[in-house]
Amino acid sequence: MAVRQVIFATLGAAALALSACSDAENPILMHAAAQERGPDEFSILPTRPLEMPPSLSDLPPPNPGGANRVDPQPMADVARALGGNPAAATAPGAVDGGIVNHASRFGRDAGIREQLAAEDLAHRQRNRGRVLERVFSVNVYHNAYEHMWLDKQAELARWRRAGVRTPTAPPPAE
Repeated sequence: MAVRQVIFATLGAAALALSACSDAENPILMHAAAQERGPDEFSILPTRPLEMPPSLSDLPPPNPGGANRVDPQPMADVARALGGNPAAATAPGAVDGGIVNHASRFGRDAGIREQLAAEDLAHRQRNRGRVLERVFSVNVYHNAYEHMWLDKQAELARWRRAGVRTPTAPPPAE
């Protein structure tokens, strides 16, 4: 009987020791970039079909690593479709700069990314999961962030009660 108790005590101590080996400094709850699974299927974009120019002298000189005539240019395509200037849409910082300026019209904090990263790390450290979840490496992401989820049905009902039109939402159930 005493040998069995020693074995169970040893196994329990080993399990506790293994659970203490986790990275408590920077816990990873659910981080897509942390798992190397192969190529990113969203980074593969279809190209436009090859075309023969009217004159071969119109072709630009070879530019290894540069842009190709058939590479997708979504910003230029949108500008062209809306009747704008594709060159202005693809200028460095043209689109992002306008968005950033509009979003920060009431002011912005230059250190917001670092602040949010620190707050998120503190939240993840407080919500690492229970002992057995840590021992068996159970993903506790959903439990840690569940209180922050938006209830889309309740939010839709709130906007409808306020009289706001929601044309892209499903029609109300009657």
